[in-house]
Amino acid sequence: MEELKNIIAKASENDTEDVKRFLFGSIEYTSLKCTDSEQSIMAFVEQVNRWDNERPELPHPATICVYPCFADIVSECLDVEGVGIACVSGSFPSSQTFLEVKIAETALAIKDGATEIDMVLPVGKFLAGDEEGVMDEIREMKAVCGPDVALKVILETGCLGTPENIRKASWLAMNSGADYIKTSTGKEKISATPEAAYVMCQCIREYYEKEGRMVGFKPAGGINSSMDAIIYYTIVKEVLGKEWLNNRLFRLGTSRLADILINELTN
Repeated sequence: MEELKNIIAKASENDTEDVKRFLFGSIEYTSLKCTDSEQSIMAFVEQVNRWDNERPELPHPATICVYPCFADIVSECLDVEGVGIACVSGSFPSSQTFLEVKIAETALAIKDGATEIDMVLPVGKFLAGDEEGVMDEIREMKAVCGPDVALKVILETGCLGTPENIRKASWLAMNSGADYIKTSTGKEKISATPEAAYVMCQCIREYYEKEGRMVGFKPAGGINSSMDAIIYYTIVKEVLGKEWLNNRLFRLGTSRLADILINELTN
């Protein structure tokens, strides 16, 4: 991908304080550990509250992302206006359960305060060629979310194998009502990559030109440095354009990046 190499070469031009501030405001501050508890999630939310009090010069993160059973804890403890509550739902991260269970889990998360839902595309069905089954699941999940709760569809690009599969999965998700497409759960060996991001952003652009609907983009997993995030920012800027450079359409699924950016912006 020669064009992608050229885009990545431009990333250093975006290594600025303003871009880092923007990136901080696009973070989905995420805790998805098997050791999560009510107490740990309360402390996690309190960190966001402290940033708002102690770092008023910084934007707040876009959302806090947790398992559905913690949506009510986040809703009760979060003091910062404008921070969304995202829940991974539908048997995250495998997406391997009954559709009725996925729907029930999603409905409960929304009842408890979730403002956004992240579901995993049923990769097994996709790889088996059951495209209609994939689309039916996404449509059903979007129906539960309704117009007011954004649905992000995680493609798990590291399991899809080829750019062609990533492209096909992107289109299936968008055609089924996805409000965002997201690279990864962060639970597989391969998470977000610039190569997958580039293909997904191309699809978002093509979909917008065809349908007139702006779909958001979220890389997640393996974002370990500010430059990692700046590369994704640059891909979005070059492929999708400045219209996507807001925290309604561009998100970063990470937790460690927040501390990294704070250190770089305050030192």
